[in-house]
Amino acid sequence: MRIAALYDIHGNLPALEAVLRDVREAGVDLIVSGGDVVTGPMPREALFTLLNLDLPVRFIQGNGDREVLSVRSGGTGGRFPESMRESMEWNASQLDDSLARTMAGWPAMTSVRVDPVGEILFCHATPRNDTEIFLRTTREEALIPVFESRGADVVVCGHTHMQFDRRIGETRVVNAGSVGMSFQGAGAYWLLIDSTLALRRTEYDRSRAAERIRATRYPQANDFADRNVLHPPSEAEMIATFSQFELRIGRAASSATIRLGNDA
Repeated sequence: MRIAALYDIHGNLPALEAVLRDVREAGVDLIVSGGDVVTGPMPREALFTLLNLDLPVRFIQGNGDREVLSVRSGGTGGRFPESMRESMEWNASQLDDSLARTMAGWPAMTSVRVDPVGEILFCHATPRNDTEIFLRTTREEALIPVFESRGADVVVCGHTHMQFDRRIGETRVVNAGSVGMSFQGAGAYWLLIDSTLALRRTEYDRSRAAERIRATRYPQANDFADRNVLHPPSEAEMIATFSQFELRIGRAASSATIRLGNDA
C-alpha cells in the first residue's frame, strides 16, 4: 500500500491542488488527511476537494478544525487569541450543516499497517492531544513517555508545520510538514509512505496562489498570501519561537500554532 499523508492544509487550495497532482503521479492508494483542513482562506473548497476525490481518504481532526466547529456551535472560549476571532467565525460560516457533521465525526487518530514499515499511528500533534508542541530539537527523554506507550512502530504527526524524521526511544516519529502553511520556507510539504517513508516537497505557482487567496473574503487574506505563501518564515525562526511552547497543552500551544502563521 502507498499512502500520502497531507497535514495542515489550512484552506490553501492552490497548494493542495499541486500536491494532489504529485500524489496521483506517485500512484497513491490512500490519503490520510492529518487535520487543520479548514482554518484558512478557502476552507470549503479544500474540504470539498478532499471529500470528492476518486481516492480513499481517511480524516483525523486537528485543533483548528475542532476550534472552528466549536465556534460554529456557539462556543465562546476558544483556545485562540481574540485577534483571530473574526477569521475563525468566517471559517465557521463557510461550513453547512452537512460538512460540520462530517468534520465532527473525524477521529483524533487513525492507524494503518504498511509492511515492511509496520503499524503507523497518525495523530495531529501528539498521541496525547491535538495542541502539544514538540520539535526536531526537543529532548528525547522528555518525549519518550508521550510516544513509547502507544505500541506503534511509526507515529506520523503535523501541527508545527515543519518536517522531520527522528527516533524517540523505539518509535520512529515523522512530521509530515504542512501542505498549505509552511513554516520551513516556500512550498507545499507532505509525506509519502510505501516500503519507506519519504518526506516530499511540492512547488506551486505561489504568485498565482496569492492572487487567488487575496480574491477571497477571508478576513486575513492579504496576510496569509504575504506571510504564508509568498514569504513564509524559515525553520530557524519558527524553532526559536516554538521552543517557548514545547510540550505545553492547551491555550498557549493552540494559540501559538493558529496565530503564528500570521504573526511570524
